[in-house]
Amino acid sequence: MEHRQLGASGLRVPVLALGTGTFAGKGELFGHWGTTDVAEARRLVGICLDAGVTLFDTADVYSDGASEEVLGQALKGRRDEALVATKAGLPTGEGPQDAGTSRARLLTSVDEALRRLGTDRIDLFHLHAFDAATPVEETLSTLDDLVRAGKIRYVGVSNFAGWELMKSLGVAERYGYPRYCAHQVHYSLVSRGYEWELMPLGLDQGVGALVWSPLGWGRLTGRVRRGAPLPERSRLHGTAALAPPVEDELLFRVVDVLDEIAAETGRTVPQIALNWLLRRPTVASVIIGARDEEQLRQNLGAVGWSLTGEQLERLNAASLRTAAYPYFLYRGPQKGFARLNPPVEGT
Repeated sequence: MEHRQLGASGLRVPVLALGTGTFAGKGELFGHWGTTDVAEARRLVGICLDAGVTLFDTADVYSDGASEEVLGQALKGRRDEALVATKAGLPTGEGPQDAGTSRARLLTSVDEALRRLGTDRIDLFHLHAFDAATPVEETLSTLDDLVRAGKIRYVGVSNFAGWELMKSLGVAERYGYPRYCAHQVHYSLVSRGYEWELMPLGLDQGVGALVWSPLGWGRLTGRVRRGAPLPERSRLHGTAALAPPVEDELLFRVVDVLDEIAAETGRTVPQIALNWLLRRPTVASVIIGARDEEQLRQNLGAVGWSLTGEQLERLNAASLRTAAYPYFLYRGPQKGFARLNPPVEGT
């Protein structure tokens, strides 16, 4: 398993990580993702560790904390072989301290996550969203305390806008607080908005990308087809309204090219979609999910080989969309802008 440096930090992570949104499977959203119990989770975790997939991602909102509990139990006896990443910041209740990244919330959230995970440290702790109501200085000083206490080792964010991340990095540099080395982002062949601003920011500032929903919320599994009903097991049946939107024209244009390359390579559609992501700038690790062993082993087949340059170009062309203002100025025929701000290769 290839490992990559996570941003400008000293942490090296495997290029594939296991997302545990399917663990426990409680509630309206996560019940549709999967209902992996402890025994099955232990089997999936074992397969991952044996394959070199040592990074496991969870969050306090996944099945109301039950995902963390199941992951902790699944790692018993092998904790030191693993990197555990979790997140906090989204609402977990109706109380005044049940959302955000205030000092009170973070101190409580980290202690509760450690308890649920059954561990003494979190290897990578993400803020699940930007909290505009809490001063950035308060959030970062609290993370600094938690790092110094040994409860967390590295810090990152998820779903931040460019200005939110850049402001946070500036405050961290000014006061010597821990610097975010990772940004967990939504990115796939059918959702390339990450490239418009966050990818150039990551390149410039040394922030590595951990990609969530790399198969477009289940759209790039190879089972969603033009003119055909959704597969019976597709999570889109119950969660389409919560998924990032994708136009049908874009989706099926990309699927057509994926099918062509699958026929050329003997690889599956999801393996090709994942391999494309692993060739993208700033991407340190792609978070895969699996309801069962078969899905997991299929996704593990995305590594150990590479798409050709010509195949990458075809996928880039099929998935490209016109960027929003002002980013389209750097990619279109406006040569002056493009010369001053050259786009990232392949975008």
